[in-house]
Amino acid sequence: MKSPLLSLPGAVPAEGVDEGVAAHYGDLFREQRALAGGTGFVDLSHRGVVSVTGDDRLSWLHLLLTQHVSDLPTGQATEALILSAHGHIEHALYLVDDGTTVWAHVEPGTQEALIAYLESMKFFYRVDVADRTDEFAIVHLPAGSIAEVPEGVVVRETPYGRDLFLPRADLESFAEKSGPAVGLLAYEALRVEHHRPRLGFETDHRTIPHELGWIGSAVHLQKGCYRGQETVARVQNLGKPPRRLVFLHLDGSEVHLPPAGTDIRLADEGPDGRKIGFVTTSVRHHELGPVALALVKRNVPLDARLVADTTAAAQEVVVEP
Repeated sequence: MKSPLLSLPGAVPAEGVDEGVAAHYGDLFREQRALAGGTGFVDLSHRGVVSVTGDDRLSWLHLLLTQHVSDLPTGQATEALILSAHGHIEHALYLVDDGTTVWAHVEPGTQEALIAYLESMKFFYRVDVADRTDEFAIVHLPAGSIAEVPEGVVVRETPYGRDLFLPRADLESFAEKSGPAVGLLAYEALRVEHHRPRLGFETDHRTIPHELGWIGSAVHLQKGCYRGQETVARVQNLGKPPRRLVFLHLDGSEVHLPPAGTDIRLADEGPDGRKIGFVTTSVRHHELGPVALALVKRNVPLDARLVADTTAAAQEVVVEP
């Protein structure tokens, strides 16, 4: 779904899964500084929007999600995962309940599979699940923003800012009042800075929540059973995850960033050394320079010198080994 804000001056379209919104509007670092300073907004209208209504919505979702939501207070933001039977991450949901409806935004293009799964689990519960992507666009206001939120708009307020479930028809008028527009690359740079994983970027087909630091923020360890809960409990109580998320400071003298999927090796083993991980997201940060998130084997020493292809990288712990 192509955003109308791609017609704004300087807009350069994003690619891949983020196609449909602007990567930037002509000045990446200015946009990052604006966002970090609490001004501007980010067009996330390519993300999927799902609603769940009905008297049983919270108790029903509580049975399916990794998060404790049976008593979720009205207006309180949370996030949750849906796991496979083996505990691998399949969906990530960013939730809020407005008193009558649970609203969730999800990664672009994942809403259909998510809804199909939810529909298959309805049984006799009084719930209705709907794809609202055609009707609502996600807009992000950074922490500290004083931009006015239109009356009646559902808001997810988090430490990183507010996610608005804005009627899609109001997107252009909102942009006129709440600029400057900030591109997705700036948003991603701050996400990486804050070590926040993203489904499909920091995850692959075998990722479990412990590897990314999602225990607590998206996985509640004291709630009842849900699909994949046995794996979560076993790793939490008896072992360690096979991989861990790290934050990488990359060699700033390199012209090109190592893209997602770039192999990581120990620098001391040379270019033919064994692969010990891979880059998941790399960005250019307005203060930190080139940085990245990566998944590495749990037993990689914390002081090990790493290389991403030929780019030197120093790791910062996100998930403890």
